Amino acid sequence: MTSLAQKNRTVGVRAALFGLGMLGLAFASVPLYRIFCQVTGFGGTTMKAEAAPGAVAGQIGVRFDANIDPRLPWKFEPEQQTVRIHPGGRTTIYYKATNYTARRTVGTATFNVSPTQAGQYFSKIECFCFTEQVLKGGESVRMPVVFYVDPKLREDPDTRDIDEITLSYTFYPVENPQSAR
Repeated sequence: MTSLAQKNRTVGVRAALFGLGMLGLAFASVPLYRIFCQVTGFGGTTMKAEAAPGAVAGQIGVRFDANIDPRLPWKFEPEQQTVRIHPGGRTTIYYKATNYTARRTVGTATFNVSPTQAGQYFSKIECFCFTEQVLKGGESVRMPVVFYVDPKLREDPDTRDIDEITLSYTFYPVENPQSAR
């Protein structure tokens, strides 16, 4: 009898430890997935860079897309819809955001690149998406995006035939802004 009770206790402890481990993995999965995407460019996640390597021959098109969550009372749009750039060359474009309310609002942008295979070759040097954006009532701001497309895009069999990349942003309201803390 003692042996059976001891075996049951061992199974119970192992099951509890397994359950706690699975719970811990569930909480860690979002930050781990985000890190994985940032390192690999998976799912159209762009890379972050300090400087562009330098332009090479050839061109690729970049299209800009802007979206707003309906709960954020802003207008948000790119100042230009497309550009043709040399891979490796530093490029600066601007988006414009306008707060349609009389009160201060805070938003944060998420982004992705399509086709998704191009995400690992699209690097941002400067972007409004790295921080929360605070707009006073009625305020309009120009927000720069400084980026380059890695020339290695043309060497990868999965991406060498891509002629246009779309950089898409969606702004969401921030419920508890960092700037208010």
